[in-house]
Amino acid sequence: MPSPSDIQPCLRVEGLTKHYGALAANEGISFEVAVGELHCLLGENGAGKSTLIGCVFGSNRPDAGRIFFEGREIHLRSPADAARLGIAVVHQHFVLIPRFTVFENVTLGSWAGGLKLKPAQAEQRLKGICADLKLDLDIHAKVETLSVGERQWVELLKALYLDTKLLLLDEPTAVLTPQESERLFAMIRLLTGRGIAVVLISHKFDEVMRTDRVTVLRRGRVVTTLAASQTSKEELAALMVGRSVSLGVRRKARAVSFVPVLDVQNLILDARTAEGDQPKLSFQVRRGEILGLAGVSGNGQDELFEILSGGRQPSGGIVLVDGIATGGLTPPAVARLGVGTVPSDRYRDGLVGAFSVTDNLLLGQQHEPGFSRRGFLNRTRAREFARDCVARFDVSTSSLDLSADRLSGGNAQKLVLAREFERATKCLLCHQPTRGLDVAIIAFVHELLLAKQAEGCAILLASEELDELINLSDRIMVMFRGEIMGIVDAQTADRETLGLMMAGQRMQ
Repeated sequence: MPSPSDIQPCLRVEGLTKHYGALAANEGISFEVAVGELHCLLGENGAGKSTLIGCVFGSNRPDAGRIFFEGREIHLRSPADAARLGIAVVHQHFVLIPRFTVFENVTLGSWAGGLKLKPAQAEQRLKGICADLKLDLDIHAKVETLSVGERQWVELLKALYLDTKLLLLDEPTAVLTPQESERLFAMIRLLTGRGIAVVLISHKFDEVMRTDRVTVLRRGRVVTTLAASQTSKEELAALMVGRSVSLGVRRKARAVSFVPVLDVQNLILDARTAEGDQPKLSFQVRRGEILGLAGVSGNGQDELFEILSGGRQPSGGIVLVDGIATGGLTPPAVARLGVGTVPSDRYRDGLVGAFSVTDNLLLGQQHEPGFSRRGFLNRTRAREFARDCVARFDVSTSSLDLSADRLSGGNAQKLVLAREFERATKCLLCHQPTRGLDVAIIAFVHELLLAKQAEGCAILLASEELDELINLSDRIMVMFRGEIMGIVDAQTADRETLGLMMAGQRMQ
């Protein structure tokens, strides 16, 4: 990149401020994005990245500040205004109509659309964009028939169809395999080479380091803007959270018992599949082992964890915990076998928001002899237990009586971990335990997992972060469309092989 004084700005933001009541989501933010630059916005959850992008795209109205696009101040009343100027966004969560075709989704609402749409010309234009990006995509296929990765390409096509000059990408690789992520970055560099400015929101440091410049946000304010080539992952992590942090731990080589604690045999996840076509899952998690579970979101991980924790019954097969079959057992009954479950959505499935910190820690245990006598809860014992959990798991709360919905995301997750780690005397089911957490809390969770493993607990760890699985797991199992593509040794696993398995290639 040229020096800052030589930058020809495509986007310039000056003193942008956005409040939601007393919360300052953005406070005096200023930064620039050059023509043909790949610029990263980096910050932990709640740092203000999405609010800032919303202001630039017109979906949020700033309270103060100025936005300049191609040297001219703009006042956006809606995303439609931004689209007319050539500002496009690819959202983290798809905004597609599944029953419509690729062509219909891309052209719907475009400024060539409506009564003015000329289908033949529009189709030729869309095919040209696909050819230009080397995208082999059937534009007449219905979106509901596409893979998750292909749907991401449709979102990109929607953005590029309108002669985009500024492209805003919000966590675009969250649902992509490593190979698809590489392909996306190749496309991005093709676009920047043609003068399109790209703003990338990403929490993956390997991706951040591939950008031109990085603007770090913390608590709604700009900390600094640095050239990616002149900084490091460690420096950026420290700038994000305001202190030096570890970027993760790696498990030490240790012997793993051959005694299975969790034994899954011929498990069928989905009864709706045609007779004889149901995939059957069989695997074991051994005492003192972390078995990583890799796969693009939506490939059966949710259903598997629901069955293992007792939340739903399988359509076939059996699950054994230390030799005891769990079929027909409720979640509390499965928990009493020594199984802890960390769900993927801590607020929806892990906590009762209106309940206090103490009551959330007791969920499922309130009738146990240690906490209850003759139907009455021993409040003194409950608070002692809660105080101990809060201290050991570093839950930052003003009171044990504070409702869980008033905790930050990181502290809410620590609350779930404290409860479930206590239960997990034999087996721990962890589904995306670090999702949405800042780097400091992620490192803390990693240490907790390794300590639990050292106690001899069998751990099933599902994550969309391959580096996390490689660093923590003994073995890695890959799922695709409800099937196991293979199980590999984490110490010899490589991202390319795992990515191919995530895309449906079965390991030989």
